[in-house]
Amino acid sequence: MRFIIKMSVVAIVVLLLTSCMDDKGKQSVEINTPEEVKKAEKETPDVADQDFKDGMTGKIWHNYLEMKIALTNEDASQVKDVAKSMEESFTEERAEMKSLAGQIASTDDIEKQRELFSKFTEKAGSMFEEALSGGTIYKKFCPMAFNNKGAYWYADVEEINNPYFGEKMLNCGSVKKTIKK
Repeated sequence: MRFIIKMSVVAIVVLLLTSCMDDKGKQSVEINTPEEVKKAEKETPDVADQDFKDGMTGKIWHNYLEMKIALTNEDASQVKDVAKSMEESFTEERAEMKSLAGQIASTDDIEKQRELFSKFTEKAGSMFEEALSGGTIYKKFCPMAFNNKGAYWYADVEEINNPYFGEKMLNCGSVKKTIKK
């Protein structure tokens, strides 16, 4: 039995040592070009660029951005998880927003989640704008959302990534307001 364990350990060590080697026995390292680094930075929101007067709004903003990205990626499960976390962050003085977050967390239907996200945006927008103490946020509008009724959303970058249509119409929309503090 000990022999088998020793041989397994030796096999694992050999595997680990050779896993970092290329075909010629040399270690390989991937180096990204500056263009690849910039592209990766654009795909990942940097929520540290915005500061808020209170911790609750900062946490809600972070959850809001995560939910927006999940809606854009059409990931209903991720939307539910983020909405549940968001719901737990609210105090009772923000009962309506807490309720909307709970409704988003309780459905698997991505279109229903988008509709509720739009309602949440209407309620939370003034909270984000008033509590911003540093950085920039962008209020954006998609005129085609919800059968051409249109819908707003907030973002931390100027680039358009539409949460209401996802990949179908990723760049549909425009920045309607830039809020800076």
